[in-house]
Amino acid sequence: MGGIPLRKLYFLLPGTTEKFYCGGLFAELKTVELAREVCEKVCEKTCGVEVVTYRQREAQHPYLDDMLQQYGSSSALTQSIFVVSWGFDVPKLLKKLKPYPVVYHAHSTGYGFPVPPSVPIIAVSRNTMSYWGQAAHNAPIFWLPNCLADDVTNRQLERDIDVLVQARKSSEYLTRQLIPALQARCKVMVLDQFVDDLMELFNRSKVYLYDSAEYWAQHRLTEGFGLPPMEAIACGCHVFSSVNHALADYLDPGFNCHKIATYATGYDVQRILKVVNQWQPDASDEALVAPYRAEHLVPRFQTILNEINQFFDYQQKYPSDIPSLDWGRSLYLYWDRLKSKMDKILAQR
Repeated sequence: MGGIPLRKLYFLLPGTTEKFYCGGLFAELKTVELAREVCEKVCEKTCGVEVVTYRQREAQHPYLDDMLQQYGSSSALTQSIFVVSWGFDVPKLLKKLKPYPVVYHAHSTGYGFPVPPSVPIIAVSRNTMSYWGQAAHNAPIFWLPNCLADDVTNRQLERDIDVLVQARKSSEYLTRQLIPALQARCKVMVLDQFVDDLMELFNRSKVYLYDSAEYWAQHRLTEGFGLPPMEAIACGCHVFSSVNHALADYLDPGFNCHKIATYATGYDVQRILKVVNQWQPDASDEALVAPYRAEHLVPRFQTILNEINQFFDYQQKYPSDIPSLDWGRSLYLYWDRLKSKMDKILAQR
């Protein structure tokens, strides 16, 4: 790490109990584990990782308001880094934590809030990174994909489920047209509740269906990463998926997946049944998911944290002097470009 000390990381979450269970929470907790691996690798006394809650008090975690009241502007917090990630809560957290070093761990996009150049952004997908590359072009931006756990793998179980689909985030087309058409032809399992071991079901299934484009369009947000299709592929499923937003980071129709909701229900049914009836394991599965394993992500995260710590060393001493590309700046550039054209026209007369 070039001798640069790493600040302690406080990962802010609304809570960690069942009421907050979702893909974003599990992905963030996995990132916490990655950060701990980095700190263990660096072996620095100043480095540490801790989960902090801010909506719900939990006995096993510090509570944000209590921390701010206890430590205030002491070095315990000003020489630490707060990591915020919970989309709708980010604006108020950025305001509350303005005196302290803050990193935004960006999953979905579309929330509409700005991020100042003093806040580094770690994007979980290239899709999200490209969004912030335009919306916060003068902030430090990095790419750190979500981590795929080592136990997400093909367990060589009997494939007794032809088609698996999760009701949550599924389109009306999937639930009202495609699934009924498939249920008459093969064994379909529809999950409408949380299960403890989704990986077992992936290992028992031949095909996994995922169509989230309609869901995210309704919420005016984007697919932040799309971990379920990747987990399904790692477990040996053949995936039929939409390729919206971050799914396009790794899904490649015709090569490692099939595009769902293509032209007509009958066309989807035909292609799915062909895979079901001729199912074979895909030897390229692990090659696809290997870059998302912890062994590859820990060195990347280490480099990112090194860069972020260097940035905060500089940022605490010097102000920003690069204008943000906000609405006002865009309007100014438009009129300035128009004025230049008019000046050239007038000069030629």
